[in-house]
Amino acid sequence: MYDWLRQVRRDIHRHPEVAMKEHRTTAKIKAILAELKIDIMDLPELEVGAVGIIRGRPGDKTLALRADIDALPIDESNEVPYKSTIPGVMHACGHDANTTIVLGVAKNVVESGLAERITGNLKLIFQPAEEIFAGAKALIKAGVLDNPSVTRILACHVWPDLHTGQIGLYNGYSHANSDSFRLLISGHGGHGCRPDLTDDPIVAGINFVSSIQTIVSRNVSPMDTSVISVGIFNAGTAPNIIPGEALIEGTVRTFTTASRDLVRARMEEITQGLEKSFRVTNNWQYILGVPAVYNQESVSDDLYAAAVRVLGEENVSYLQPATGGEDFALYTQKVPGSFMRVGCADASRGIDSPVHTSDFDLDEGSLAVGVDVLTEEIRTYLA
Repeated sequence: MYDWLRQVRRDIHRHPEVAMKEHRTTAKIKAILAELKIDIMDLPELEVGAVGIIRGRPGDKTLALRADIDALPIDESNEVPYKSTIPGVMHACGHDANTTIVLGVAKNVVESGLAERITGNLKLIFQPAEEIFAGAKALIKAGVLDNPSVTRILACHVWPDLHTGQIGLYNGYSHANSDSFRLLISGHGGHGCRPDLTDDPIVAGINFVSSIQTIVSRNVSPMDTSVISVGIFNAGTAPNIIPGEALIEGTVRTFTTASRDLVRARMEEITQGLEKSFRVTNNWQYILGVPAVYNQESVSDDLYAAAVRVLGEENVSYLQPATGGEDFALYTQKVPGSFMRVGCADASRGIDSPVHTSDFDLDEGSLAVGVDVLTEEIRTYLA
């Protein structure tokens, strides 16, 4: 199994594909499912992504496992035998490993005979476009949670903050609401030597950036984590010319609906104040992204118990929420679920770079750990 997992992961790693272009990856997944004689759900609306269904004895439960399959537009710097062969694209978040783990679970369940002992169904969801928060929405719309209806859903994701042989879980929130904003400030430009004849959008923009930093420190409860960050501030073409426009864009991360609404309202009030204070006009957009991932306590506790049986209590822990975003949230809004971190670091070999970096890699021993824990959860829940 270890050799098989490594070969599958390395093949996918060599041929990464970005969101909604995962055609080769989809074909490989379907070929493995077909080889294992697993039914493949018909999803005519989607060109990429796949869902396998293992049908057990008649029962009310359907457990779904989700793996994301897309890569990132990053040029790989690792010099390894399985280095990406696609310039400017690599599996910098470990989705090649996530996919391999769920394929390994499928192989394990079929070849061990567990498929014949389960009561209910097992769905294996291979989701495209997680990185752009589009895949879960598309799959749900296509009916992935129906026929048969999913009663519990799990996601696994390799994680370099944990070492191989460790599992991290969450009770409550694991990921934040992930929103964005865009503010185009329009003023009246002119020569830098006569600012009195202008309505300066840069000064207004600076005031906006400074003011929104006080929302978290002075409006949001210190017990409720929120983040506001500006990533784009574009204005001007020459050092002695005051431009007519300034563009500001950024991201907002919150956990609760109350904090999300509060931050949005305060940002809008600040933009309105700019018009009077600086005689500018604003084009303001607050773009709602994916909601926060909420992990059902009973589901997480069951998964915790399964992981402890496989790895020992000293290797399983509950983690603090992170402010990253995850479209797994769209599933957990509809079905009780839990998000599992699979440790994949080996610091002794220098394998501990963060995800979304050009030198991210993983200890392939983590693949078997993910397979074993999820297989144990299937035994517990369905068999």
